[in-house]
Amino acid sequence: MSVGIGILGANGRMGQALLEASSADKQAHLAGAFVRSQSPLLGLPVNTLVKGLAEDTQALAFTSLDAQSKVDVLIDFTLPEGMLAHLDVAVATKTPMVIGTTGLTESQMQRLHEAAKEIPIVFARNYSVGINLLLDLVQTAAAKLGDDADIEIFEGHHRHKIDAPSGTALAIGEAIAEAKGWDHDEVAIYDRSQSEQAKSQKEIGYSVLRGGDIVGEHTAYFALMGERLELTHKASSRMTFALGAVRAAKWLQNKQAGFYSMRDVLELG
Repeated sequence: MSVGIGILGANGRMGQALLEASSADKQAHLAGAFVRSQSPLLGLPVNTLVKGLAEDTQALAFTSLDAQSKVDVLIDFTLPEGMLAHLDVAVATKTPMVIGTTGLTESQMQRLHEAAKEIPIVFARNYSVGINLLLDLVQTAAAKLGDDADIEIFEGHHRHKIDAPSGTALAIGEAIAEAKGWDHDEVAIYDRSQSEQAKSQKEIGYSVLRGGDIVGEHTAYFALMGERLELTHKASSRMTFALGAVRAAKWLQNKQAGFYSMRDVLELG
């Protein structure tokens, strides 16, 4: 059965990619394109902004999300405050959600976990299949290389990305820390400008680049004496993330309430 997908923040860069991915998927259809209640796009056909959508979406117009919105699954890559407002509507209407919002605080993450007691939620900082495989690879490297490697994580994104390090970079660091048996918050280093000590091998350093239209680049470095292992993922299109999110939305339909990840969707264990 075709899954009716609703896209929140449908006018944004990621939102438009999600519109295309939902429209093109043979096992899904675009059932809602939601924008803010003050948006000048309200009431206009979706193809005013995004061309080449499937014929069955030609009559679909931009609307705002409310309790009357009828979709099978919502996909949300908006900012934290907006996402939490959408989450309240989803819980009230018992609508599953796929969430890719990054930069969430601990209390905001707790809101997600509470909501997951009422509805099924897939949350991931990155919906790329390749990135989720990378998370497995860095854990293998961290476990096999022992404590002799210096570990650093680099990430680069476009100039408009606000949170730094990216959620994906943090997910990579957390995966490494888990494999090492470390508390990530205790070993993460974000700034060495005031440090007068040599690097400890029990730390994970983060470096950030913001510039141009970089979609997303992430590298985990494991540096030993005489050799260095670099595990890298580069995304060249937002469609990579959109396709993964649509895949998660199809998987999520008819699931029981709970907090799921892309590892669940991809059956990575």
